[in-house]
Amino acid sequence: MGIEAEAVRGGVVEQLGDASYQMVIRLGEVERFEDKHRGIFELWDGFFRGGKKPSSSEIRDIVALGLVGGGLSDAKADRIVDELGVEGLLDLYQIAAGILGAAFMPEVGEEAKKKVETASATDSASGS
Repeated sequence: MGIEAEAVRGGVVEQLGDASYQMVIRLGEVERFEDKHRGIFELWDGFFRGGKKPSSSEIRDIVALGLVGGGLSDAKADRIVDELGVEGLLDLYQIAAGILGAAFMPEVGEEAKKKVETASATDSASGS
């Protein structure tokens, strides 16, 4: 049996550096982001609808705020994101998109989880 973290509804679990972390954006984190950057739906459009792409600081802040929503302190979340450096930006971009996707459409994650559980049950029943 593994001890891998499991995402809460509306959240994700992602690997950053040597550890996996729970990440979730709640209303408080959304408001913090909007106070510093731009509207969260503009950011959504940038990721998924051909709008203005997110800047590196927006990407880093969404991931850090996701870590805060997952239970870390601001300082620890910032430190984890900072340690990834420039070479981690592409991964952070994908994680940030996942954080927003899970927050706005948690049922998609639930459906995917059910498909995996159904496939595992089918494999177990067939002896695979």
